[in-house]
Amino acid sequence: MDPPTGPSLGPYDYDLLVIGGGSGGLAVAKEAAGLRRKVLILDLVAPSPRGTERELGGSSLNMDSIRKFLQQASLLGKAIQDSQKYGWRLKEEASHGWSELVEAVQEQVKTRSVEVKRELKSCGVFYLGARGELVGPHTVEATDVSGKKRRLTAETVVIATGDRPQYLGVPGDREHCLTSEDLLSLLHPPGRTLVVGGSAEGLECAGFLCGLGLPVVVMLQPDLLPGFDRKTAQKIENHMIVSGVDFLYHCSLTKVEQTEACREDVVSGESATTPQEVSRLRVTTISQEGQTKQEDFDTVLLAIGRKAFTSDIGLERVGVQCSQSTGRILVNESDQTSVDHIYAVGSVQHGRPSTTGLSVHAGTLLARRLYGGDGILCDYTNVPTVVLTPLEYAACGLSEEKANLTFGEDSVEVYHSYYWPLEWALPGRNKNSCYVKVICHIPDHDRVVGVHVMGPNAGDILQGFVAAMKCGLTKRQLDATVGIHPGSAQVLSSLTQTQRMSEALLMRGNC
Repeated sequence: MDPPTGPSLGPYDYDLLVIGGGSGGLAVAKEAAGLRRKVLILDLVAPSPRGTERELGGSSLNMDSIRKFLQQASLLGKAIQDSQKYGWRLKEEASHGWSELVEAVQEQVKTRSVEVKRELKSCGVFYLGARGELVGPHTVEATDVSGKKRRLTAETVVIATGDRPQYLGVPGDREHCLTSEDLLSLLHPPGRTLVVGGSAEGLECAGFLCGLGLPVVVMLQPDLLPGFDRKTAQKIENHMIVSGVDFLYHCSLTKVEQTEACREDVVSGESATTPQEVSRLRVTTISQEGQTKQEDFDTVLLAIGRKAFTSDIGLERVGVQCSQSTGRILVNESDQTSVDHIYAVGSVQHGRPSTTGLSVHAGTLLARRLYGGDGILCDYTNVPTVVLTPLEYAACGLSEEKANLTFGEDSVEVYHSYYWPLEWALPGRNKNSCYVKVICHIPDHDRVVGVHVMGPNAGDILQGFVAAMKCGLTKRQLDATVGIHPGSAQVLSSLTQTQRMSEALLMRGNC
């Protein structure tokens, strides 16, 4: 719904003005409008350095849904292989059409963006495709795509501008490298790909491309799944290696340059090939020992983390304090910044977890506190998250390392087990791929402080246990839970092996 152009009837043009159209911003705007407040969203994000346009909806629309589509594309390839053991006969060999996938996903994203705008209109939220910048107390300057400016006032302002993929700052990175946002802007398959970074985004992209049969190399710069459970992350890495992904260790990217073009046959949907002028990318890396190496790739994808989009929106002008190290906004327990009438939700916050579900939850609660008379604060502990690698990994609560650091190793018991999904039995997939880990705080009645699941549909398996953890789930209660047979989740209600027992058996075997 377009904003009104006439004079305001009150002291401000709007009760609430949201800068940024991410999941948290949309949630707070819709909830506030439902509580009969006059709300405006400003959202205009510049394309990526490679020209990829971003639709309204933030990372939840532009990345999270795409991540799921890419994971599904990879899983379907594996399902086709398994189908023969289930009696399916294929008339011809199945092949993947890159252009069909790109077209379908891009069309879905555009459709969803239109639906988001329709939802805003039905909720009574005003929307303006413009960039917002704080220029004074309660005052925001909106600049539309043509450069036209207008000043708007609001009683309350919420910052929900989200984050963007980071670049390394080495020669050639912005000119020649992609980020996860650009992957589906390619008109042809990316070919041999170097993924720089061991983040969740990096491993997801690597797993997807490997699942399509493309050669992939992951350069762990700086580390593997930072912030996640170390031992479980290593199991994800091992599974990817077995699946065909190569890893580079103890080195960093220093330069990317384009080689001279040559004519090659390029796959263009199904199995058809057409000769095209193709340039490769020459990558220079340096090891910890100072040795340099050059290698050619078709595509280089950067996945070294994300940076909050907080610069050039006027925060320093009005006194909003940000972390000097991360650039993210400092907030209190009520999501309020250092300026009383300005709040922040989502990944722009400093020192808090960032997921789409959390942003939506926090935005909804913020609107209810501001306009609904509620006092419920968002709980930023035990936030579930999922890594959509081909073998999915979902986690909630503390990692083993964080639990040991928080409570001490003697106060922590770790129950774990490998499991074999029944649907993997006929095709004979690896029995020791899927894994669960439950971390308990012994002095607190074995309260469950961390759950980690690695296997098919891990995120869906974990969701119910997240609610139980919010209610103070203990190991005794978990053991008293009746499992659903023959589902995979029942493994969590029958854990008896502890990590201490496994380590003792291993030590005994080595004697």
